Amino acid sequence: MGLTARIRTRDGWAVSHAVVTVTDMTGTQVLRAEAGTEGTVRDTTALAPGAYTVIVTAVGYAPAASSAIVTASGRAEVGTVTLARQGGTELPPPGPWTIDPAHSSVAAVAQHLGISSVHGRFTDFAGTVEIAPDDVTKSRVEAVIRAASIDTGNGMRDTHLRSADFLDTERFPEITYRSTGVTEAGPDRWTVHGELGLHGVVRAVDLDLSYLGTGADPWGGTRAAFRATTELRREDFAMNYNQVLQAGIAAIGTTLRVELDIQAVQGESLPAA
Repeated sequence: MGLTARIRTRDGWAVSHAVVTVTDMTGTQVLRAEAGTEGTVRDTTALAPGAYTVIVTAVGYAPAASSAIVTASGRAEVGTVTLARQGGTELPPPGPWTIDPAHSSVAAVAQHLGISSVHGRFTDFAGTVEIAPDDVTKSRVEAVIRAASIDTGNGMRDTHLRSADFLDTERFPEITYRSTGVTEAGPDRWTVHGELGLHGVVRAVDLDLSYLGTGADPWGGTRAAFRATTELRREDFAMNYNQVLQAGIAAIGTTLRVELDIQAVQGESLPAA
């Protein structure tokens, strides 16, 4: 007898702090139970046969209501209740996540001669994501990129980008990003506010972030996927070079579109290779 229910997120993760309230047809509360660590509610309170309303609430999630019929056995099986993030936005389960560089991409696109694009990427980077348990807007992101790892597919251009005209990688070997806050921007979308350290200059930079989902990987871990974009102006970071080289390679455009495709593994470190 009693009530059983499973409380899950859209991705199937347990919501351990969910509270289930049952009311009868007069609106009187007849049962209140909290989900355990596995997001499961098992309450043995006997309920009289009839129709009831089941309301599931949890901090950071939109309430969910459903109907339940209690049989002569006194049992109400609610089944699985899926909770959506408040405002329709989603993020992975709380806790630390480690960016996996082997399955992530840090890229930038700039105009070339005003008529086409130059695509570049950084091949050496690391970072962490911390999803806050109760208030997801307090989640944090930190990343470090080795500036000399720039790769545009052209050795001469890459050497110039590492020089004092652009990244000046000998003086400023690292590009850093540290978030200062997160705000909801729509279903599965967030704005990450943070500070970008580039070429010796630190400026506020927002990332438009999309959460693409979470799932198991073939190595026994759990992964979350994100895509983020932003635009940077070179002059904001004291990179004002804008000439065409003698070899005919144009200087990189003044505006860069940054594109991040990120996979993060749940935990404080990457699994051993």
